[in-house]
Amino acid sequence: MAKGEITHVEFPADDPERAKRFYGAVAGWEFGDMAEFPDYHLFRNGERSGGAIGRRGQSTGQVIRLYITVDSLEEACAAAEANGGAVLEQPSDIGGGMGRFAVVRDTEGSEVGLWQSTGEGAG
Repeated sequence: MAKGEITHVEFPADDPERAKRFYGAVAGWEFGDMAEFPDYHLFRNGERSGGAIGRRGQSTGQVIRLYITVDSLEEACAAAEANGGAVLEQPSDIGGGMGRFAVVRDTEGSEVGLWQSTGEGAG
């Protein structure tokens, strides 16, 4: 994945099954589940991009969140803070060698997820 590429989007839902039906009908997405992430339903919308629908405030945040691929979470988080943003969630590993993520708030108040592939798993 290329640095700066938007590769994942999370849709929070009060009723994930209802949201899956909606996006399945509107966008044609098919969903899969991961045992490691209850109430987190993955979809693909391209060869290297996709996302998930999750339960609002539990398996996802409160708002739609895009994830941008970066080379280094630590450097990207430092750059966010140095340029008027804030780190909301510090860099964390995703189990199974998939990769790592962090969440920042930009200067306009939007939450943005950052993704760093570890190259070990399917991330």
